[in-house]
Amino acid sequence: MRRIVAVALVAACAGPPARFPLREPMWRDTDLDPVRVACRPDPKKPDHKVCRPDEYESSFAWDGFDNMVTRPFSKIFAVDLNGEAWNTNSLDETPDSAWFTNRIGKAPISPEDAARGPCTEDPLPVDAPDGSWVVDLGKLNGANPGFRVMLPDGRRYMLKADEPGEAERATGATAIATRLYYTAGWWVPCDSVVYVRPSIFSLRPGLTVTDNTGATRPFDLGRLHKLLDGANHRGELVRLSASRWLTGRAIGPFKYEGTKDDDPSDIIPHEHRRDLRGARVIAAWLNHFDSREQNSMNVWLSNDPKDSDSSPGLVRHYYLDLGDCFGSQWDWDEMSRRLGYAYYFDFGYFFADWLTFGFIWRPWDRARRTDEGWIFGYFSADLDPDEWHGGYPNPAFNHMTERDGAWGARILARFTDEHVAQAVAVGEYTDPRHVAYLARTLRQRRDILLRRYLSVLSPVTDVRVHGDKVCGVDLARRTKVFPDLVFHYSAGAFAGAGRELLPGHLTVTPGDDGAVCVALPRIAGDGGQLPDDPSRYLVVTLVNGQGSGRLDIHLYDLGPSGGYRLVGLERQNP
Repeated sequence: MRRIVAVALVAACAGPPARFPLREPMWRDTDLDPVRVACRPDPKKPDHKVCRPDEYESSFAWDGFDNMVTRPFSKIFAVDLNGEAWNTNSLDETPDSAWFTNRIGKAPISPEDAARGPCTEDPLPVDAPDGSWVVDLGKLNGANPGFRVMLPDGRRYMLKADEPGEAERATGATAIATRLYYTAGWWVPCDSVVYVRPSIFSLRPGLTVTDNTGATRPFDLGRLHKLLDGANHRGELVRLSASRWLTGRAIGPFKYEGTKDDDPSDIIPHEHRRDLRGARVIAAWLNHFDSREQNSMNVWLSNDPKDSDSSPGLVRHYYLDLGDCFGSQWDWDEMSRRLGYAYYFDFGYFFADWLTFGFIWRPWDRARRTDEGWIFGYFSADLDPDEWHGGYPNPAFNHMTERDGAWGARILARFTDEHVAQAVAVGEYTDPRHVAYLARTLRQRRDILLRRYLSVLSPVTDVRVHGDKVCGVDLARRTKVFPDLVFHYSAGAFAGAGRELLPGHLTVTPGDDGAVCVALPRIAGDGGQLPDDPSRYLVVTLVNGQGSGRLDIHLYDLGPSGGYRLVGLERQNP
């Protein structure tokens, strides 16, 4: 009883909570509605007009220099007013959009469906006749060598090989990480591991390839054979990663801050999008350190499938090239150790090391490779969620608040051990020890992140009204990352325009698998006041005793006939 009074006093001292309007939460962003873009001459084809946003080409060198050097210096003299994300609804969730779709966070997804991910088409025809996979494009940039092929049925795939010395890590990582990102809610292409015979390829004449430095070279049979010879093999078959070419017109990467001015639907600065901020939790889970703009893609999806440059249409935003996940290994071992711990060039560490002659012990100094997981380099369960770093500063990640991190963790909490095991299996690693190591490490890193982000703001989610009760799921208890003994539920209520504290306490009933229900008091009857009258307003406060802050559940009591309507959730700091 004393706990209920304490909760009530804290809520009262904090002032009356906001009153949510009587309406359904927003679950669909308007950026999914087609828009029209003004037509203009195509600079590449003067006799052709394009009616879509312009293409953007990201400079590999400038992108890194800008984020590691120019931007940090400019921020010294700038006033950065960071706040909560702009694209959240009244239930503290993120609506479906052209950036993100609620998948595992909205409805249960089986491990088998998670392993399928975005790959809903027929598998690649690896038994097709010799020469039927036509190479028509060299890989433009990135670390892993590759090329694009046209299949006999018209589908196109980008094929990439593992880098020398990395065994099967990158090709498997691409297939696994895309499924985890997709199941979590982000847009990714279908990436899979394939084993093919070299004779299945033929080459379109006159092809060239441009690397990260801008140098262009012929892509001929000699280069193709050299790439295939350097790839991993299973007998005579070559191991490659096959990435389904995206449908629509690719118009270049998206940035992690600002907006694309010529996209009418792109109105929220990217650094203030929760789906980009909260993605830091998933990136830390997978050690997706190469989460930069060059590994993304905007695609214009025209309503007219016969004219990909026409309006109306919409822009969809994809993550690409996830082969850096799970412990990328560089020729410079010292850099391989730092991945996930520090930026490529980190001012703080640099100046501290310079002043102390490098005598300070760093987290990566304890990094070790194991025989069981050697192909994953220094990827391990040594993870500090607050100190995880990508390759260089990501503006959206740097704006992540506690609420954004908690949102990402609520998604991560849906991934069971079975989801992880099924996803790892699609990597088709030859050595069972590698499979076991990766699955175990992903489970351990998941739990570390959950303990961090489910311990501050309330982990109760999936809140619904069931008759005269409001029920939810406590993800901290469901995932068992905290001992059962720490959970002691209590609830109170405030009612009416003055938010008056109701006497007594509300009955809380914990259930299996993290379920928890609170009995609702009746504060209004049928008829009389309008449905949205302040006198019908009810706020239920729920704490789980585990140490996280309370959850404020906002409802309207529409009387015995109308029932209760859930209109909002607020997660308060402890």
